[in-house]
Amino acid sequence: MHSIGLIGGTFDRFHAGHHALLLTGLEKCQKLEVWMTSDILAQAKNSQILSWDERAAELLDLIGKDLSPSLSLHLLEDNVGPAPTHLEAGAIICTSETRANCEEINLQRQHNGLGELEIIQAEHVDAHDGKPISSSRIRAGEIDSEGNPWIPKNSRQGVITLTKEIESKLKDPFGILCEGLEDDLSVAILGALEIAGDDASPIIGVGDVTILALQQVGRNADIGLIDEKTQREKWHGYNDINQSDFDNILNCINPPGQLTPSLLNACEIAMVNFHNEESTLIIVDGEEDLAPLFLHPLAPIGSVVLYGQPHRGVVLRLTGIDSKTRCRRLLTAFDSA
Repeated sequence: MHSIGLIGGTFDRFHAGHHALLLTGLEKCQKLEVWMTSDILAQAKNSQILSWDERAAELLDLIGKDLSPSLSLHLLEDNVGPAPTHLEAGAIICTSETRANCEEINLQRQHNGLGELEIIQAEHVDAHDGKPISSSRIRAGEIDSEGNPWIPKNSRQGVITLTKEIESKLKDPFGILCEGLEDDLSVAILGALEIAGDDASPIIGVGDVTILALQQVGRNADIGLIDEKTQREKWHGYNDINQSDFDNILNCINPPGQLTPSLLNACEIAMVNFHNEESTLIIVDGEEDLAPLFLHPLAPIGSVVLYGQPHRGVVLRLTGIDSKTRCRRLLTAFDSA
């Protein structure tokens, strides 16, 4: 048993793989020094990575009170940290991706006249699809921190139907209401885009009026859903939407008060198109009102979902773990056919 083990990483969106990595280290080390990547290095890697303080708090909270006394957290400002010159450490913990870096550290230690660290390699923890859980997959919106899918099984097994209980929970705006004129949403749309910020992506618009308003202010949706109606009435303004602004046009069927595999499939294809830097317009035969319940679970963290609020303006909701969790819970409570 080593007295001190070293482990380095970003530890963003603390997940089951991180937990297993730390447990592997504690099996052979009395104490672990956890060297977490600085904000400067992390932000250079991905702007959606949480701050050092947020990552540290999340790690200590989720690792639990029993194990947290065995850990100490430190700021990592380069690729190797103190490992090449550390006098007390006896081991370094890694994954298959970081093993080469640990071997390079041991070469540096030899050059410095120090003994090699035992390299302890932890195995990956797989998600539901057999692929490793990773922070990048969580940020991309693919899985939760335990590797579970955000779309529940009932949504893939057939048509699901809205219940009165769920309908009551959807009456209030789910997000930030940006007020504006009903017959001219441009002010509300511009306010929503300002709140979202320049880096927010993708922009997902739900509803004919919303899609047209985005085009009118010069910001076409990355993913748009329309049904040729507004407030469940035929809307002739649908004809003013420039469908040629979109790279792809998809059609699907989704009756009122229901969510269908047809709509889910269209939303999934649209997300793939977005990652390929192509925009998509989904034309729904039926209604698209409930589509955000699919869109949040499928979308990357930081996505913007916009939809109209009758007589009031536009609702903006950023996709995050909270919105994904809420939508998954609501979808699970739908009636299955």
